[in-house]
Amino acid sequence: MITVEQVFVITAAFLLSSILASKIAVKFGVPALLLFLLLGMLAGSDGIGGIYFDNPPLSQAIGVVALVFILFSGGLDTAWNDVRPVLRPALWLSTIGVTITALAVGAFAAIVLQFSWTEGILLGAIIASTDAAAVFSVLRGKSVRLKGKLKPLLELESGSNDPMAVFLTIGMTQLVVNPDQSATSLIVLFVQQMSIGLALGYVFGRGIIMLVNRLRLEYDGLYPVLTIALVLLTYGTTALLGGSGFLAVYIAGLILGQRKLLHKGSLTRFHDGLAWLMQIAMFLALGLQVFPSRLPSVGTMGLLVALFLIIVARPLSVFAALAFSRFQLREKLYIAWVGLRGAAPIVLATFPLIAGVGKADTIFNLVFFIVLTSVLVQGTLIIPMAKWLGVYSPHVEAPKSPLSFVTDDGVIADDLIELEVAPDASAVGRQILDLRLPKDALIVLIRRGGDMVIPRGDTLIQPGDRILLLASDQARPEARHALEGSGEVVSI
Repeated sequence: MITVEQVFVITAAFLLSSILASKIAVKFGVPALLLFLLLGMLAGSDGIGGIYFDNPPLSQAIGVVALVFILFSGGLDTAWNDVRPVLRPALWLSTIGVTITALAVGAFAAIVLQFSWTEGILLGAIIASTDAAAVFSVLRGKSVRLKGKLKPLLELESGSNDPMAVFLTIGMTQLVVNPDQSATSLIVLFVQQMSIGLALGYVFGRGIIMLVNRLRLEYDGLYPVLTIALVLLTYGTTALLGGSGFLAVYIAGLILGQRKLLHKGSLTRFHDGLAWLMQIAMFLALGLQVFPSRLPSVGTMGLLVALFLIIVARPLSVFAALAFSRFQLREKLYIAWVGLRGAAPIVLATFPLIAGVGKADTIFNLVFFIVLTSVLVQGTLIIPMAKWLGVYSPHVEAPKSPLSFVTDDGVIADDLIELEVAPDASAVGRQILDLRLPKDALIVLIRRGGDMVIPRGDTLIQPGDRILLLASDQARPEARHALEGSGEVVSI
């Protein structure tokens, strides 16, 4: 029998090893999630840890809970002004793109690998979506800077295409187990899941805002607990009513991210940390679930499917879904490349295992091999491909401010913005007193290199200064024009 103290030590060792792995990943340009998976494999029964873990239902449950909080955090941290221009192409990628990928991989598996057509399309459905955890963790790294609207498009696609993949996986699993079931039932299932997911995501999102802002809890530490409960309620209620819970929590997160919310800054940081914890737990559990000794038997098939997915299926789906968009050829090629597969396909691969599909073990091992290949090949070349295709941006984004402000009576002040003074800004070389900023605008703090400068009337503004500005909506444009020049602003 393992003791509680041993559980604490083992858990701490896993978490510390994962944190160290994330540092190593950044240094060598390797996606952290790859190292998380490898840690789980090393700790498993085939690795040095010797931990025997073969529990698909538990792995699936851990994966579902983790994806719920990852998707919610991704939506909460997404700026609506950035994603609104790419909403339509992202939705095409999330629906048509996922379907085309599933069908293309399914045809390849049926023709080349001798799968049945239903089993082949089931495999395609499982690996059809890009993974939110993988894309968020890679693209939100400090060194990944992309031109135009590529980053919000890729993030919105990864956050919104999981529901389509879940729908296809569940539907195809039912068809494999019950061949007599009508394929037209999938259409009804699709309409039901997406419509209920969208509607309840919006309703719960607005409800969470109203509840958080009006409840006025006596203890600030209870607000994260409140949002955890509401996120779980959003997913659970939506799923019980036959909708897509994943879509609902992502939509709810998007809505919360665009509205005034009590303690929004601290809640965003809390859910970001929770999302990282969920990523670590999910990848470690899925790494434990796989048996590395079984992977060589599917190595050839897995490599063939992975290469077909990267070179043929993903580009085909991207070019078809974005056929009428304004994205240029080099941008479409980059979108096709950043089709990272991660934990979501591995979680979906547990559905056939639990349902008792004949080739479930082969499918699970294939999916794991494909995910490893995708993350290792595509994930490590994110920046080199961006530079080679000319979509890498030299502009350094202003970091989000660590401050938020709530008055004693609960009024939310989220008018703090952080901006960078451009070399051509009219404020360069002038004293703050002479800037004639609007009366509703106030410079709170200046970060100059590694120093913090407390602003005074005679403080000279220098190029590259990071300025924390408190300004009303009406005063913000004029203040930005004076201080920022051609730079971009990041709201908090």
